[in-house]
Amino acid sequence: MQRILFWLIYPLLWGISKLPFWLFYKISDAVCFLVYHVFGYRKKTVCYNLDMAFPEKTTVEKKEIERHFYSHLCDMFLEMIKSISISEEEMRKRFVFNNVDLLQELENNGKSVLIMTGHYASYEWLSSLQFYMNNTGYGIYKKIKNDDFDALVHRSRARWNNKLLQNKIAPKVMARHQREGVVASYAFIADQSPKASKNNHFSLFFEHQVPFFTGAERVAKNLDMPVVFLNVHKKSRGFYEATFEFLSEKPSTVPDYQITDLFAKNLEEQIKNAPEFYLWTHKRFKHVKN
Repeated sequence: MQRILFWLIYPLLWGISKLPFWLFYKISDAVCFLVYHVFGYRKKTVCYNLDMAFPEKTTVEKKEIERHFYSHLCDMFLEMIKSISISEEEMRKRFVFNNVDLLQELENNGKSVLIMTGHYASYEWLSSLQFYMNNTGYGIYKKIKNDDFDALVHRSRARWNNKLLQNKIAPKVMARHQREGVVASYAFIADQSPKASKNNHFSLFFEHQVPFFTGAERVAKNLDMPVVFLNVHKKSRGFYEATFEFLSEKPSTVPDYQITDLFAKNLEEQIKNAPEFYLWTHKRFKHVKN
């Protein structure tokens, strides 16, 4: 049944990915009308998150953030589909790296790098980083239940020397790569909201203590792999620029949880600059400690 569903949907996805951008975003506007105004997709969660993050803002201000967020959400979803067929030339224009030389220097020195980012702006188009690198880029992800859709995502990423690496096996694979002298870039979307347990660390996020996964930090410290934060700015519709910022050049020398705390701080600052581009439909404050 899942395979039948995939083959029914895939031609539609391919057709959408081939549309010119002016028409592409018209479709996004129509989808946004349905998602936001008709179905009210996760509106309660979005409202709760905004109330927790911005208690000082008025109801009108938060409503404005909410409205722009849903527009961006639909753009981002459609842009993921666009990745199926977008050209390298078009992608280079639409996702610009300001200081990719920072990563190139690490690569030239035989060092791999761990990239930490959040569900902000266009995290999917980070795959275009490989236009500027000689190594392979790995996106750490959780496997999609539908095998055909999972394979589609793999094929889409593989177009530009990127691979997906399941989160459960990522630490072992990264350790093996280091032993074998393989230089690579590893991207972790590190702001998922985990279950509150002793295995998670609580970081300060919008004046609340919330749990953060520490897997990226643990791997970086074990392998002493440089860690950078990806700061993405949405310049206009469909156009982004990204800057890399060191969280630690030698993770093995810093105190435990310092990298995770720095990540949370940088992510918060990024969100405050333009909160409408963060993924508010996830429960960001599900396990608040204070």
